[in-house]
Amino acid sequence: MPTAIHWFRRDLRLSDNPAFLAARDVGDVLPLFVLDPAIWEKSGDPRRHFLAGCLAALHEATDGHLVIRHGKPEDVVPAVAREVDATSVHITADTGPYGRRRDAAVEKALGDVDLVRTGSPYAVAPGTITKDDGTPFKVFTPFSRRWRDHGWHDPAPRPRSVRWAEATSEDLPEAPDLGGTEVLEPGEEAAHERWKTFLDERIADYDDQRNRPDLDTTSRMSAHLHFGTVHPRTLLKDIADSGQTGKGVDTYVTELCWRDFYADVLWHRPETAREYYNPELQGMTYSTGKDAEEDFEAWAAGRTGFPVVDAAMRQLLAEGWMHNRMRMIVASFLVKDLHQEWTVGARYFMQHLVDGDLASNNHGWQWVAGTGTDASPFFRVFNPVTQGQKFDPDGDYVRKYVPELRGIAGKAVHEPWKGELPEGYPERIVDHKHEREVALDRYAKARGR
Repeated sequence: MPTAIHWFRRDLRLSDNPAFLAARDVGDVLPLFVLDPAIWEKSGDPRRHFLAGCLAALHEATDGHLVIRHGKPEDVVPAVAREVDATSVHITADTGPYGRRRDAAVEKALGDVDLVRTGSPYAVAPGTITKDDGTPFKVFTPFSRRWRDHGWHDPAPRPRSVRWAEATSEDLPEAPDLGGTEVLEPGEEAAHERWKTFLDERIADYDDQRNRPDLDTTSRMSAHLHFGTVHPRTLLKDIADSGQTGKGVDTYVTELCWRDFYADVLWHRPETAREYYNPELQGMTYSTGKDAEEDFEAWAAGRTGFPVVDAAMRQLLAEGWMHNRMRMIVASFLVKDLHQEWTVGARYFMQHLVDGDLASNNHGWQWVAGTGTDASPFFRVFNPVTQGQKFDPDGDYVRKYVPELRGIAGKAVHEPWKGELPEGYPERIVDHKHEREVALDRYAKARGR
């Protein structure tokens, strides 16, 4: 009986995994995960913790047969293929810049052993949807219409039985000690449990409540989607089968479409992971030097003196996750109040977010900075006080993450300087009104006005 390797990457599940089924159809399956130093060593502890938990769950799901190896994939995968005399290696296609380079290197190193790509981590694979003339979409709304018209496959079945091949394995990675940090429960089973709760209890109100960080109303599926403990196609099928309709459902489906859209943008323009999608603002002046470094440190630590910014940054440090509305607020603050380049914030988020997805994260930052697709106009500068008052109207979110302010009741917590500033809480590091004018002046000069 021939042996096929299924090399797990961003598909850490057995359900709805076409690449795994393709390997199973060959014969005996060796499930393999390579701890790639290029990824593992750059990941923050919350992400490592979550990944370690996902691998432990996958090890159990494969009846203890998951093989763990450390090293460069172009060295490890061919070596394992030789050890088990594999006829093919099966993967879910990786469409990111690094993944494409890595897979090309592995394919070359495999020689006569086929590297078989089946499926992708997206409802519709990047590069599939184009305009009538064959060029990629640059704007979300027409992409989303074509995306819905195109549709997606039904979920692939979970295999009832698998003949496992065996090979020596290194130990599962140890989850880092996060101290008081609480991260999402990892693994395929946990993903489905969380999704069922959201679908049954919260999706109907998603449109009205998704911007409220003080309420637990989002799905929190982003990390599970990133690591592939669930596929978006499964979520879309479950939504359809539930019979639910309305603005909440439609808005959630649109969020899944945004994920596919940014992946499509990165597929066609891989350089935009680091470079400006729209080069118009490349001449923007940013703050540098000691003062800028101190401002960044205050922002990263949640010590800016602006309560909603500080709460969001402390949530990131406490959970390896941040509410999406808060991501926009703190990004605007870093770029337009502290005048720092979007790449600085994008890099920090990727280091700390459990759900850090290169396409969604970096293009989201470009949206805020006015340099990306569908970009928010640069002159749209979020006021951290009014944003806090609107989306955290009772101040509960701020008080949860900023204990120094727990003695201030109601929405007054968003302007603690109007009373006696609580001990231990910092003064505002900038004057928002002034910095807004500075940002707009720099914007005008960058555009040659």
